[in-house]
Amino acid sequence: MRRFAFLLWLSLPLFAQAAGFTLDSPDVSARAPIANKYVFNGFGCQGDNLSPALVWQGAPAGTKSFAVTVYDPDAPTGSGWWHWVMIDIPADMHGLIQGAGDPAAKKAPKGAVEIRTDFGAPGWGGPCPPKGDKPHRYVFTVHALKVDKLDVGADATAAMVGFMINANQIDKASFTARYGR
Repeated sequence: MRRFAFLLWLSLPLFAQAAGFTLDSPDVSARAPIANKYVFNGFGCQGDNLSPALVWQGAPAGTKSFAVTVYDPDAPTGSGWWHWVMIDIPADMHGLIQGAGDPAAKKAPKGAVEIRTDFGAPGWGGPCPPKGDKPHRYVFTVHALKVDKLDVGADATAAMVGFMINANQIDKASFTARYGR
């Protein structure tokens, strides 16, 4: 009996982790390079610049909204590169459909706000690392927030929004995909 109790105790952290907050995508994977369909169209890249679908589950209790960010820590800027920032996603959402990152398509959830990225405009800006660089990492993250809306202006930078996200975050889930050319 004692051995069974010990084995049960050992398995608890694994079960808790498996039942936690997770993020996935049917379109982008940590196991394969990002497809051209999601790559930026500009700066020498010739992709379709379509935002991938994202799916999350297991949001923590108390979540009042979500934010989604995509960040490239390998961009040769000294501070990385923000590819997508969407905030004020309602708490009853469990993902974003493919193409939700195009403000003109109006596929984002009602009430969600897209913030200006390092491309200079709101919405998805796909991968486009410098030619010859090793493949860059693209960190996709969904943040569970304790507020309905982040208190940021329409002209807020991605870095300012990142600060507000971290100040109001309950939990986050991420995966990293790669792309090089």
